Formats: sequence, structure tokens, C-alpha cells
Amino acid sequence: MSQPVIGVIGGSGLYEIEGLSEIEEVTLETPFGAPSDNYVTGVLDGVKMVFLPRHGKGHRILPSEVNYRANIYGMKSLGVEQIISVSAVGSMKEEIVPGHIVIPDQFFDRTQGKRASTFFGQGIVGHVQFADPVCPALSRHLAAAADSVGATVHRGGTYLCIEGPNFSTRAESNIYRSWGVDIIGMTNIPEARLAREAEICYGTMALATDYDCWHEGHEDVSVEAVIAIIQQNVSTARQIIARAVRDIAASIPADNCDCGEALKYAIMTAPELIPAQVRKDLEPLLGRYLDSGENT
Repeated sequence: MSQPVIGVIGGSGLYEIEGLSEIEEVTLETPFGAPSDNYVTGVLDGVKMVFLPRHGKGHRILPSEVNYRANIYGMKSLGVEQIISVSAVGSMKEEIVPGHIVIPDQFFDRTQGKRASTFFGQGIVGHVQFADPVCPALSRHLAAAADSVGATVHRGGTYLCIEGPNFSTRAESNIYRSWGVDIIGMTNIPEARLAREAEICYGTMALATDYDCWHEGHEDVSVEAVIAIIQQNVSTARQIIARAVRDIAASIPADNCDCGEALKYAIMTAPELIPAQVRKDLEPLLGRYLDSGENT
């Protein structure tokens, strides 16, 4: 059984993990345009890893401007089978204290339709199951790894994804809390949706940086506060990633999930009616199904 290729999407410094070797930069173009930046590849304990700064090096891309399709397509092209999403979020619950780690198992989409959220279209229709939007096996590894390095981790919870780049109004924050969500962020949708369409396991390691603006006993969220918490916890995030990678590699093939067959029977369009260019563009994602006729 071959080792998995594990991808990490997050800040630009996450690849500075002790023991990571054979570090290289890879430039890719995709049918959906350019990814956020060059991919950084390396090897940790025999496991190939691929890193991508979601907002580009120097954090120059807004959440709404991130080319999520290109980012995920590039990961797929590089053989990635598991994606660890590292994300800064606001806490919507008292018990999730800034500095804590949350491994959410649900998403609530409050983006505004500005982001391309599917690889389908242009002559091909597909519907992928997304009721359980993260990989349960990968999420378990992330939670266990966070525990093992001494982080305070919350298992499960709902990540509310807003458009941004503005933070919430106080009224919005309180309404979101009334919905029972646990954390709030700006990036994991459509990232998680596209990872599912690409048949890549996806799990989020969410770092709570603030209480948004609902908590009367704390200052309202600010960029300064967010950056300070992230800087304090970046080394912890690296430790969690390193430990999770070892656990994931050791568990193959014991882990069972359906992420790797998410497209089975999902394609509705008859193969002979799919435009040639679309078929070519989506070959890394759909090729085995279009060629085998499993969806017909």
C-alpha cells in the first residue's frame, strides 16, 4: 500500500516543520486559472506533503478572491489524497476560548454567490453528496494530534462561513449565535465542497482567535488580535500537522471513508454529450468514471 500524499492549505509558514526534507516549489497552471501561489512540496517521515498558502505569500488575496477551484485542482494534480485546512476563526461560544482548536464537522454557508463552488458546468452536470462535509477519519486524526501536543481541542461543531472581508456587525454576530453555530470564518466554503468533488479527504483545524463581537467581556475582533493569536499558536499548528501526518500514514489502509468515491454515480450527463474540452479539463477528477461508464 502506497503512502498517502497529504496537503495543507493555510498560512505561508506552515511548511516550516521540523524534519521536513526535500523541499521544493512547484508552479502550476490549471484550466481554472492560477492557484493562490506556488505549491511547496516536501517529505516528512517518508510521507509526501504539499503546502499552499491560501491567501498567497504575504496574505495578499481576499477570501472572496481566492481561486478555490484552481487550488483544489492543483492539489489533485499533485496526487494529494488528504487536505488539512488550517483556518483562523472567531468563537461563537463562551467555552471556545481564543487559542483553542476546533475540529468542526459541519458547515453553514453564508457566502453571497461570488465564489465558484463547483467543477461542474459548461456542459456537464453532477451532484455530490455533502451531508457530512468533512472526512470523519481525517478529523479524528487531527483531534487526536491536537490532544497529543497539549492543545485544548473541541471535537465537532458548526463552522459558519461568511463572505467577508468585513467582520460581522454586532446584530449579525448575535443572530448567528442564536442559530447554534460554534465558529465563524471566511474561507472553508467552497474549499470543502470542491475537495469533496475532487474526491479528496478534507478536515479543518480551526484556530479560534477571538470572540467575534458578541462577547461584552472582551474587545471586539481586530486584525491585531487575530495576528497575535495566530503568531502564538503557529508552532502548535505545525506540531499538530506533524503528528497527524504520522498517524494518518500509520493508519493506512485501516481508515475507511467514502471521500475517495464521492463522484461514483454523481455525474448525470451522458458521457458522449460532454464537450471535449470539458472532458479534457476534468480528466484528473473524472477520468476514471467517464472512461469506465460507472455513472451511466
